[in-house]
Amino acid sequence: MHVLLHSRYPENTRPRANASRHCQLRHHRSEPGAAPSSPALHRGPQGARRQLVYVFTTWRSGSSFFGELFNQNPEVFFLYEPVWHVWQKLYPGDAVSLQGAARDMLSSLYRCDLSVFQLYSTAGAGKNLTTLGIFGAATNKVICSSPLCPAYRKEVVGMVDDRVCKKCPPQRLSRFQEECHKYRTLVIKGVRVFDLAILAPLMRDPTLDLKVIHLVRDPRAVASSRIKSRHGLIRESLQVLGGKKEGGGGSDYHALGAMEVICSSMAKTLQTALHPPDWLQGNYMAVRYEDLVVEPIKTLRQVYGFVNLAVSPEMEKFTLNMTSGPGYSSKPFVVSARNATQALSAWRTALSYQQIKQVEEYCHQPMALLGYERVGSPEEVKDLSRTLLRKPCD
Repeated sequence: MHVLLHSRYPENTRPRANASRHCQLRHHRSEPGAAPSSPALHRGPQGARRQLVYVFTTWRSGSSFFGELFNQNPEVFFLYEPVWHVWQKLYPGDAVSLQGAARDMLSSLYRCDLSVFQLYSTAGAGKNLTTLGIFGAATNKVICSSPLCPAYRKEVVGMVDDRVCKKCPPQRLSRFQEECHKYRTLVIKGVRVFDLAILAPLMRDPTLDLKVIHLVRDPRAVASSRIKSRHGLIRESLQVLGGKKEGGGGSDYHALGAMEVICSSMAKTLQTALHPPDWLQGNYMAVRYEDLVVEPIKTLRQVYGFVNLAVSPEMEKFTLNMTSGPGYSSKPFVVSARNATQALSAWRTALSYQQIKQVEEYCHQPMALLGYERVGSPEEVKDLSRTLLRKPCD
């Protein structure tokens, strides 16, 4: 049993005096050789065992940056939010009713059956979807690199310019599917699966080798970012809220109201991880966004070790550069380098005390498990020398 979540505090912060008394969230890791490959196991190039990964998270949790740790890796075939297509095609279906369709899509994608994108295409009858019609295509390193596009090379680590990628020639899905089969590691990042148990049939499937990385972030920071990008998330917020009636919250109701559903899902997932069923044992890892931005190299090595990827100097340099930028990005949905300390504390100056307490009411259970301290006064919020992070709970 190994600790997966670690806390280190920025130099200008100090932990609470009682932090050492708190517990730690741990995970179970299978011993080497404990899961022998099945003769029918889904395999990658040259018959190598294929590692499948699902990054389980929610909107505004730093998942676009986290996804780049895989998108940039030359050994990884990465897909960004493919279930977006399901939600668009079946709108206004609510989040709960679309979970089964989301799982079915993932089941196909993990087998490199990319024709499933066509099933949920909104391009119109008789129009074939191309690589450029896939959500997130303009920043997908495989789509923007040779042999599908001459603009970039997958083996060279570095962000791609979406303006350049949008000029890539559109390719048939079958070409993209051919590329998928070349990779030993396939990673999908998604925010539209709300119940980890939805993935149980895939994780039990003897022909798949699927692991889940649960990326979490302080719910108050998530709420602050949702408010800042609320106009871009209004459609998704309505689907998350489903039939829930509007309550108090003013113009930020949908941004904050969705936090109740999101935190309920987070709490349920964490409780499942603390007492894992057989299909989850050895196949789950939780990562705090805060640990990633404060200790990027250490966290990268832990994450890569969990999914059996080698850590290259180029990926370490990329990760370090992305957490050492000059400031905190004010543009939602854009991946850029940012100052780690600013990224951790931005919500403390952006949210009102009333908003903070509302989020804490919705999210107190996952906050307690993950080591996010609640605040007791407006003065405590503004005292940026005091960290609100502690070690996560067991």
